[in-house]
Amino acid sequence: MTRTCFKIALVGIVLLCLFACKKTDTSEGFDTLIFSDDTSDAAELVSQANENLNKIKVMYKKNEDQREELIAAMGEKDAEKVKKITDDLVHLINDGMQLGEEAVEKISKAQQMNIEPDFKEYLSLKEESLQKQLVAFESRRQAVRLLRDSFGTNDAALVDKAKLGLKEKEEFFMKTMEESKAISKKANEFAKESSKKIKD
Repeated sequence: MTRTCFKIALVGIVLLCLFACKKTDTSEGFDTLIFSDDTSDAAELVSQANENLNKIKVMYKKNEDQREELIAAMGEKDAEKVKKITDDLVHLINDGMQLGEEAVEKISKAQQMNIEPDFKEYLSLKEESLQKQLVAFESRRQAVRLLRDSFGTNDAALVDKAKLGLKEKEEFFMKTMEESKAISKKANEFAKESSKKIKD
């Protein structure tokens, strides 16, 4: 999820918050706004989820850098370096997936609140997108672990199997991430349409 996506999400939340508000009279004669539902609480959960996703974005960039180092180390047949990089990658992916799961949990909790149907639909699509990313990173984690545990052994067949598995799972990773991006894009387009309806 990019910074642009986050901005779109926040704009959508603000507009939905306005839509969910109603006026109430006070003794001073001024109008105040109160929430007629749980939109403010849901928006706070989404904000917390976005904080997790920002951290994952930084970790993902680091993951990509280490991936290039791993490919180079494999080409040099440097077993010690391969094991170190793959071990670091496994820990990095584990940490990122934990943050991702926490973000999904927050978004799921927000969906269960008393919020506008459009907001609920938007969050449902975002959760689906994030779930896809978790599946993708689980695939990458399995591939890296297999490579870590087999590279440098005397079993050439096992190493070849690990390399093939890494290639296949990387292809699956890229495919699944593209699917996730498509769902996220759909969510953002839905948010834009909902915003237009509120303005009209």
